[in-house]
Amino acid sequence: MRWAARQAPLTGAVIEAVTAWEYPPWYGASPMAAGFDFADNAAKILSQALDETFGPDRPVEIRPRAERGHPAAVLLEASREAELLVVGNRGHGGFTEALLGSVGQHLVQHAACPVVVIRGPVPSAARGANGVG
Repeated sequence: MRWAARQAPLTGAVIEAVTAWEYPPWYGASPMAAGFDFADNAAKILSQALDETFGPDRPVEIRPRAERGHPAAVLLEASREAELLVVGNRGHGGFTEALLGSVGQHLVQHAACPVVVIRGPVPSAARGANGVG
């Protein structure tokens, strides 16, 4: 999100911060009977992530969206209207950090717009003069 926030002013873009959620498979009694709201929970998690990343003063306009569906499908749909799709990778350190997760791999191959995969924090020395790395 930080990379996208540095990139957006360069092109006059608005960031659509998208998260996806699905109903988990259940066997036996369903927690939905207890009134758990998956959509509301996803929206709250996204809002919390944006607050933790940027605080109350957002550097650019950010439109949060919580969509029901598999992450790859939701982001592919979003790519149809987007100029650029920015995603993280799923590395867990060591060798697996060099791998691209299945959602990221699918997006790189099938998105309707360019995809940028952010592997982690960019060291300040590797950033350009405009702070974009």
